[in-house]
Amino acid sequence: MISRRLTLTAIAAASFALPALAADPVHVGVSIPAATHSFMGGINYWANQAKKDLEKQHKGLKITIRTAANAPEQANQLQDLSSVSKINALVVFPFESAALTKPVAQVKAKGAYVTVVDRGLTDTSAQDAYVAGDNTAFGKIPAEYIAKKLGGKGNVVALRGIATTLDNERMDAFNAVLKNHPDIKMLDAKYANWNRDDAFKVTQDYLTRFKQIDAIWAADDDMAVGVLKAIDQAKRDDIKIVFGGAGAKGMVKTIMDGKDKRIDADVSYSPKFIYDAIKLTAEARLKGEKLPATTIIPSVLITKDNAKDFYHPDSPF
Repeated sequence: MISRRLTLTAIAAASFALPALAADPVHVGVSIPAATHSFMGGINYWANQAKKDLEKQHKGLKITIRTAANAPEQANQLQDLSSVSKINALVVFPFESAALTKPVAQVKAKGAYVTVVDRGLTDTSAQDAYVAGDNTAFGKIPAEYIAKKLGGKGNVVALRGIATTLDNERMDAFNAVLKNHPDIKMLDAKYANWNRDDAFKVTQDYLTRFKQIDAIWAADDDMAVGVLKAIDQAKRDDIKIVFGGAGAKGMVKTIMDGKDKRIDADVSYSPKFIYDAIKLTAEARLKGEKLPATTIIPSVLITKDNAKDFYHPDSPF
């Protein structure tokens, strides 16, 4: 009897300890667009920094990073991360919203915990958590600034990014502000894919079609570079404001130094949120916990008064 009790006690103790001993290592797959422009260069930099820091801090953690040049390539990489690399958590920055929704959902269906970053999916049931900058503020802040600087009257054109949920949020927020200023006319808004060369071409088209433009919402600091090049090449002096976005170090430095009167403000949207998303996801999964459904990182107006707080000369972005 005593022997039987000792055996049962040993079994019970072993059973109680089993979850800790048998817990699977956390393998996080990170799927992001390639560094096709400086913001994505920042995303790639911070993703790799997260891998370096977190794997060093947590022995039970493995992070595998894949970069894709387009949506189909990212979809294929997601399948490989799930089937070949056998990830049990995914942090994904979708190249496009609609095209990546089903591939992400398939990864989730195989049991992986999914955190979507920045560019949301068209079906939120395909994710467990969402981490992003404040895209509403990203559109609202520039519109309010432009409206004030123009005194509530003038012609505006806009450059959009890629067809994603976040681009829609930004554009909707921008337009919502302009509705309160009926004397500001939105002449056109076209996609320029967060790309300098595409922004240059779109702006050339605007400058050809519209003889008076008072402000250009570039909606991205990379696109603002292309916008400025087109304006300077056309020798147009009617554009009073070029407002980019995301707080690239070059634009922040321009604001700090007062080098270009057309650029005296920006809105923050740091690529470091990919680091935060990977860290939050990895550490939550190591504890067997979940993240809040949505985590939003605030965006704020950058002017000469606070530009030094957003200037990071050693960053790639």
